[in-house]
Amino acid sequence: MYNTILVPHAGTSAGDIALKHAISAVKSSSAKIILLHVVEQIPRPPMFALSSSEQKKLLKNIHIADEDFRRGMISEMEKRVKICDDNNIKASITVTIGLAADEILKIIKKQKVDLVVMAKRRKLKGLKSLLTLGSVSRKIVENTACPILLVDIEKNE
Repeated sequence: MYNTILVPHAGTSAGDIALKHAISAVKSSSAKIILLHVVEQIPRPPMFALSSSEQKKLLKNIHIADEDFRRGMISEMEKRVKICDDNNIKASITVTIGLAADEILKIIKKQKVDLVVMAKRRKLKGLKSLLTLGSVSRKIVENTACPILLVDIEKNE
């Protein structure tokens, strides 16, 4: 039924639980899992107070830090790919730099994702619980036609 499943993963236990659900969903198929981690860009400060050379140096240092985070998360995600390998499931890693919701939506489109499996953590009571998802979850739900499985982490821990 599904060929490509996207698991946005922040390198946390919540992401690991979502990955377990994705593995269960594809165990008896030839589907592949894409593990996606988005490194949030380090905010750029206002540049008007800096000289041109200071701006270049600052931007270079921010870029180096972004890339260091990205490489570190590739290493973290490789541990999760091993879990997929141990279950005879094809998996790949994508680590990007940007805003999480925007990057997830790009990957859904680019990779022709059939299902997104992601963790949902926020617990609210009353009417707010019906109206509120996390900002990333909400943006994904509102901007893609792809089926989404939101895993309630508190019920799965």
